Amino acid sequence: MTSPAAALAALRPRLPSPLTAVADERFTRRGVRLLLKRDDLIHPELPGNKWRKLEPNLVAAAEAGRRTLLTFGGAYSNHLRATAAAGRLLGFRTIGVVRGEELAGRPLNPSLARCAADGMELRFIDRATYRRKAEPEVLAALAPGDCFVIPEGGSNAAAAQGCSSLGRELRGAAEVVAVACGTGGTLAGLAAGLDQGQRAIGIPVLKGGFLGAEVERLQWAAFGGQRGDWLLDERFHCGGYARSSPELDAFAGDFEERHGIRLERLYVAKALYGVATLLAEGAFAPGTSVAVVVTGAADLSAP
Repeated sequence: MTSPAAALAALRPRLPSPLTAVADERFTRRGVRLLLKRDDLIHPELPGNKWRKLEPNLVAAAEAGRRTLLTFGGAYSNHLRATAAAGRLLGFRTIGVVRGEELAGRPLNPSLARCAADGMELRFIDRATYRRKAEPEVLAALAPGDCFVIPEGGSNAAAAQGCSSLGRELRGAAEVVAVACGTGGTLAGLAAGLDQGQRAIGIPVLKGGFLGAEVERLQWAAFGGQRGDWLLDERFHCGGYARSSPELDAFAGDFEERHGIRLERLYVAKALYGVATLLAEGAFAPGTSVAVVVTGAADLSAP
């Protein structure tokens, strides 16, 4: 019988992911080097932090004999799409609990349509119940007894441990590493994997100011304490998840035109926009190398 790890290895992930320099005159004229950590190229259907966060959870599910994955997300959740794809590729049944009862019965958007095409059963629940999804009685009503439950965004202790490989791959490559944050798991692992003298900047894509406590909680759960030098800059969510602004749209369009790289709008564009703003504010000394993690592909990200 093929082991779970061997089954995942058979998907031939591109690891370590490529690290590429980008010649952007806004950075070079300040003596700062811009690098892109192309996690979007790890796997065409499980790109970016989704591979790093899902891989340890998929192994754990298989080793526990669980063949049904249940997870959570919004209408444009990259995590739901990746979980659905993983189920199809590896033979898991998948259930996606979607925030927004009002979406039931409507035509599926491209992101949810991809989930359904990959075999995911979609369950739409009201937003009040969704906020209580981690409570035992709510979870018991949602999840069949044989489910392996993966939290929203895939962020749990196993996911943070999986994302520590991202930090290790960047040791010695950049003094600063920036990543967009939704649920905090990637930043928790990234910071833990970096070397002394490196720091991580998280760019939250949701407003609310809750993420710092969640990153700390995940680090304690995964590593037994706080790890690494990290901070959050809460200024670049542009109104919240899946929200944008004229400034973000203009920046993303200009970056794509300059460099021929399409930007995923929900996360990656906000991370790069935040880094460019910090650069203009003088946050990076001349001689600094700044790596931005490209956490996902651009194909279906824009609502």
